[in-house]
Amino acid sequence: MAKIIVLIIIVIFVYALIRSFQKKDKDGSAPENKTGQKRGYGKWIGGGLGWAFGGPLGAILGFAMGSMFDGSQGNIYRGNARGDFAMSLLVLSAAVMKADAKVVKSELDYIKSFFIRQFGLDETERLLPILKEILKQEINIQEVSIQVGQYMDYPSKLQLLHYLFGIASADGQYHASEVDAIEKIAGYMGIRAADFASIRAMFVKNINSAYDILEIVPEATDEEVKKAYRRLAVEYHPDKVSHLGEDIRKAATEKFQTLNAAYEQIKKQRGIK
Repeated sequence: MAKIIVLIIIVIFVYALIRSFQKKDKDGSAPENKTGQKRGYGKWIGGGLGWAFGGPLGAILGFAMGSMFDGSQGNIYRGNARGDFAMSLLVLSAAVMKADAKVVKSELDYIKSFFIRQFGLDETERLLPILKEILKQEINIQEVSIQVGQYMDYPSKLQLLHYLFGIASADGQYHASEVDAIEKIAGYMGIRAADFASIRAMFVKNINSAYDILEIVPEATDEEVKKAYRRLAVEYHPDKVSHLGEDIRKAATEKFQTLNAAYEQIKKQRGIK
């Protein structure tokens, strides 16, 4: 992700050059093309540099930020561990939102409320314009997901997956195309099939959801139930993503609480002490 930080610095430098060229225009506005429209250099330069320095993920972010510069918006996101996580969320969330060929207001509202809770209003106001630019682009889920999987640790990928399911359920229903997109993302990121099924069961309910969350079958013994819970309690513990910041750690508590609720449900059904 350090490459993306370099990308941002370079885009800022290129933007400064672009602005200097624009000032040379006689009327003080950006040069126009043959159709009379202002030429937007930033998004193309940003996208090209992004691909060179940050792969497919960097290209998407570079293009988005370049477009923002063309529109005289100077808001960018400064890189750090939490910022890297946020950037991945933006790109992959856009991929899920576009999977059913439409972007609904409830999804945008969910993302906005999530980022306000996690990063605060000021940070949200910087992130949402980037998301809107990303939504205008074609996203290669395979290339982007593989890149995210290469630099992100496993607990962070699980937390990312949990968030993506929240996006898919934001409008109160699950579209097969969105769930399919999330499954592809999970596979390309290197998330185990059982872990994917566990987190999916936290959102897509069925008669055996509690067992699916614990990654076991209803025929499992009481000891197997306890063993599965102990393993996942370690894997899903909020402290596993504490390096992303206290706010993300608190967000991970929701996933951990769902695991605990599933375990308590099974214990009650079986009379396990």
